[in-house]
Amino acid sequence: MSWQVHAVKYADRNARTRADSFLFDADPSEPHAMDYFIWVLQDGSRTILVDTGYDSAEGARRDRPIRMDPVQALAPLGIRPDEIDTLIVTHLHYDHAGGLHLFPNAQLHIQEVEMAFATGACMCHEAMRHPFTADHICEAVKRVYAGRVVFHDRHGQVAPGVTVHRIGGHSRGLQAVRVETEAGALCLASDAAHYYENAFSGKLFPIVADAQEMLKGFETIQGLAAHRGLMIPGHDPLVRDLFPRHEQAGWINRLDLGPVVPLPF
Repeated sequence: MSWQVHAVKYADRNARTRADSFLFDADPSEPHAMDYFIWVLQDGSRTILVDTGYDSAEGARRDRPIRMDPVQALAPLGIRPDEIDTLIVTHLHYDHAGGLHLFPNAQLHIQEVEMAFATGACMCHEAMRHPFTADHICEAVKRVYAGRVVFHDRHGQVAPGVTVHRIGGHSRGLQAVRVETEAGALCLASDAAHYYENAFSGKLFPIVADAQEMLKGFETIQGLAAHRGLMIPGHDPLVRDLFPRHEQAGWINRLDLGPVVPLPF
């Protein structure tokens, strides 16, 4: 089984510094931008969505406006939200699960421990619950009661050539996605590595539930990919320069062909 994989950018946040991206950084005040993506897996007959992004209402609540509604951003790939039946949720932070309501017919694939984390005692602490939004978690719980959630315990198969792997670290049940492509196994790291620099230089991201798991995860996600060029971080603007862009929709990059220029790390 061979899949095409696209990264769809729907938002960015440029008023950031390296202190927002790396703990103990040598140049903490230097600017450091962040891009926000949804990922799409297609094999010709089937489409699987990886994460949902967040909508304009969530952007307004957090003062983090989006550039494009996720549904609009996905349209050039022929995606209609009501036709999506399989949705991998890498973790339940607002920018990855903030659009669950946009895909009402999707069955969710999520780590069991992530749901327990997002609904458990840790959420009594503001520092832990800040990246989560209660409405998004409630939407996920509603899918459980509707019988439209598949829970995974560490590793699991979503479709032939598509597997999920619990990494943890950033969020307790964070999972990466391994996808078989013509170029080899591709790893959508999501927030197991926000940036290439996190993974390749062993730098912790400041939002961390378990620092040891995050550091171990950097090794795991690299091992899930056939080579360095097929390990895709969750928020790195470099992805936009390394991979070919969609001819009609410049906010979309195709990942499964591999990078068109060498990685800087």
